[in-house]
Amino acid sequence: MPPTSRLRRVAVLVLEGAKPLDVGIPAQVFTTRASMPYEVRLCGAAPGLVTGGDGLSYHVAHGLDTLVWADIVFIPGYRFPDRDDPPRAVTDALTAAHTRGARLAAISTGAFALAATGLLDGRRATTHWHYTRALAARHPHIRVDENVLFVDEGTVLTSAGAASGIDLCLHILRGDLGVAASNHAARRLVAAPYRSGGQAQYVPRSVPEPLGERFATTREWALHHLDRPLTLESLARQAAVSPRTFSRRFVEETGYTPMQWVMRARVDRARELLERSERGVERIAADVGLGTGSNLRLHFQRILGTTPSEYRRTFARGE
Repeated sequence: MPPTSRLRRVAVLVLEGAKPLDVGIPAQVFTTRASMPYEVRLCGAAPGLVTGGDGLSYHVAHGLDTLVWADIVFIPGYRFPDRDDPPRAVTDALTAAHTRGARLAAISTGAFALAATGLLDGRRATTHWHYTRALAARHPHIRVDENVLFVDEGTVLTSAGAASGIDLCLHILRGDLGVAASNHAARRLVAAPYRSGGQAQYVPRSVPEPLGERFATTREWALHHLDRPLTLESLARQAAVSPRTFSRRFVEETGYTPMQWVMRARVDRARELLERSERGVERIAADVGLGTGSNLRLHFQRILGTTPSEYRRTFARGE
């Protein structure tokens, strides 16, 4: 069964003080359309008006019974998360949804509501960098990681600030529908196609704007030349900096070494070709700069834990 054939039900749980961007991101990324097999419903602790943060309020048509319906539940960030836990009815509904098999995904300070259920105890999690210490202090059994954009613990996921909510949504989309669908959604949002969860929430020290622009240009250039030999030296030369400077700054910006990033970009491009074309594995390996089908299979197994053939059977459109 192709992954696009099953409708997935998405609930966005709007709590008091909800942040507008955090609410809007999953609602927009997973909006119902022909290319997106999702249905989105906004809900609250009860139907009606929910006072939001930053001067906005929300009128939600659904209550907590929507969590019984949902396959994925997003908990957007909200104001003053370190003061009080959400109502008991909310945490009970989240726990019950998880028990039934729903994935729970918190954006920014929504992690506090998820933490109140106890489902993050003993797991890694993150939240907005301003609140990581508060989360760790309030919930000492959580392994809070302040240096990542998002954390995927399988059925419970957390992300940092609002922009990283986009990264989390695209990450979920990649797992559900494949790289092509995720990239299409990113283009629609005018967002970066994919940033790894391991990327730092913010650059530890300021980077001059021209250098930041130059590195983005270099990454874009590399994506259009994956079939060519790409080395640290050639990438640094393209960015007009020394290999040492390029390598150090690249890790700070992406969470990967340059060559790790190139390898993942090649695997991602191979995934997209497997999903959207009928090219053979040998041809795809050559097209993405991995040389041979054996090499492609090796890296697929190492990075994705599957084979190109299995991946194509799962994600190829129309099969």
